[in-house]
Parts: sequence; structure tokens; C-alpha cells
Amino acid sequence: MTNDANLEVLSTRKGFNSAVRYIKKTIAVMEDAGSRKNLADLLFTESDDEFSGGKAGMVLNILLVDKMGYKTASVNLGSVVADPSSLAKEFGRWKGVDLVVTYHHPELGLLVANPKSAEELAGFGDLRKNELVVVFAGKGDSPADEDCKKAAELAVKLFEGSKVKPPPALLRGNFVVKAVKKPRPAPAPKPPKAPKRAAKQTKRRAAAVEAAPVREAQRVAPPVVTVATPPVAVPAGPVRMTPRYAVVVQNELFHNGNVEAWKRIVASYNAKYPNLQVYIYYDGERILDINSLFKWGKVKHGSAIEFAVAGSDIKDVAKLQRYLAQGASHLFEAFLRGPVNNVLKLF
Repeated sequence: MTNDANLEVLSTRKGFNSAVRYIKKTIAVMEDAGSRKNLADLLFTESDDEFSGGKAGMVLNILLVDKMGYKTASVNLGSVVADPSSLAKEFGRWKGVDLVVTYHHPELGLLVANPKSAEELAGFGDLRKNELVVVFAGKGDSPADEDCKKAAELAVKLFEGSKVKPPPALLRGNFVVKAVKKPRPAPAPKPPKAPKRAAKQTKRRAAAVEAAPVREAQRVAPPVVTVATPPVAVPAGPVRMTPRYAVVVQNELFHNGNVEAWKRIVASYNAKYPNLQVYIYYDGERILDINSLFKWGKVKHGSAIEFAVAGSDIKDVAKLQRYLAQGASHLFEAFLRGPVNNVLKLF
């Protein structure tokens, strides 16, 4: 009996077109992969979602395992790796083998990197305990050998924090790390020019705002209220996550007012950048509902709440951190003005 379950996606126009696009792009990548081009580098430069998450895993299996015969090794990490990018220097010495590593991120799904590139490894963020890391090792178009198997096994040990001594064969070759840059996004279209009289009025208002004294206690300009918050879009294309940034609670207690301030700050950030997502952590655990920070009653003065931002073109993280710090202090009321169900224009 023929199993047609995997062909159901082809029964609709949308599914069929998506499959065709995926196949075409996979063929294009197959033509570039191998020789001296690292597959993770090629995927890193893609700007759409055709090679993200589970789709990236299928490409890795098609090209590295089925076609090129790369050797693999895997591990569920026994401890947290705080800065995986620091491993890039050691992997960069392994010129005799081509390496690709995948990490199953608990929030972002499957992430892919060339471990010889510090920039790509940094996109993993912190590697969490018990999460899966898989290393692929090969020699491009040439057949993989026992040196490749050894390289994969040693690479896994490096990710686990062990010290390793690679054999001389892994240090000689032409598989060197190359600088890879993502294509710049197309510039946004310029807004139409306003009439001269309106432009002059805008300039006068801007000058008046700049000249107005700013009260020290407020630190940020009064938030502007706009329309209701739009739904947050799912990040498209290969994504990365920033490191976790700590925000120290300055209030005696992180109370309901601080919670509401944080909710409105995050909503404002999502309204400005719908393709980015803000993740919040406390005591090592991800917080799905900010209200729980108040309900626990454990978040007091001096406690640290952490946050990270995920997406493909991350912006305004420093400004977000400043606003969250103010929202965790006695100055939180600046973010509570205006109708409750509307979003602030902070970014």
C-alpha cells in the first residue's frame, strides 16, 4: 500500500507552490554547497523562511548526509554554554574538515551555524542544558573519512566544555573560515513630501519640543498613545537571539504597576518591530505571562529580570533595556498614561 501522507501538501495551490519554491532553492544551494563553500554559511545568507526551522533540517539531511556522506555526532548538553561564540577560534584551526552544527533552541526551533564563525555561533545565544546539539563533519565534495568522524566527536566534547587535542590531520587543509555577510534589506520607500506650510509648522513644533526642559525624574519623554496593538508577526527567515540582558528591580517590590508598565513597553516594541519577539526570564525560567512576576511575590528590590530579543534584523535593544529599567523603578507611571487598551509610541 502506497503511503501518500507526505504528498498531501501538494493538494492545494499554496502548498504546491511552496513545495516548488523549496525544491528550486534546494537545488540552487546544492549547486553551491560542497567544494569550499560551507552549507551553514549559505543558509546564513538566506533572507526568507524557506530554510529556517525544520526546513533547514531537511536540507542538511539531503545535502550533508544523503549526498555528501558527512559524519555526525550528537549530544544533549549536560550544562549551559554561556558563550558558544568563544569556541569559534578553536574550530577555526580545524582546516582539514568542513563543519556544520545545529542547535535545537527551545524557543526558536532548529538553528544552524558554521562553528568556525563567531557571528553565526553567537546567533545561538546561550546553549541550554539538556538541549540537542548535532555536529556534521565532512570534506565537501570529497568522501568523508575517519578523520571526519573524529572531528564530529571532538566537536561535541568542545560544546560540552571538555578540552580536546585534535589530531594533526584536522589542522591541515583548505577549509578555512570566510567572512559572510547577509544581504542588506531593501530601503523602505520614502514617505511623500508634506506641503511647505505643513513642513514649516512641523519644524516649529519640533524646535519647541527640543527647547522644552526635561524633568530629571521622568528620564523619558511622555509616551504618545496611538492605535491598539497589532498582532505580533512570526519572525520570517533565519533568526538569532540576543544574549539575555538583566534588568535590576529598583522598586521595593515589582508590583502590579511595574507589571503593567512592562506589558505596555513590550507591546510598543512589538508594534514597531512586528517581526521581532521579546522573551522574558526570571530565576532561569522563561516567563510566558508577565503578570506572574507580580503574583509570585518573589521579585523584590535588587532582583534581576532578564530579557532577550529574537528575530532576523534586531534593533533598539538598548532603548528597550532603558525603558524596562525605568518600568522596574518608581518611575513606572510614565508608561501608564492614556487608554489601557492602546499602545504607546516609544520606538
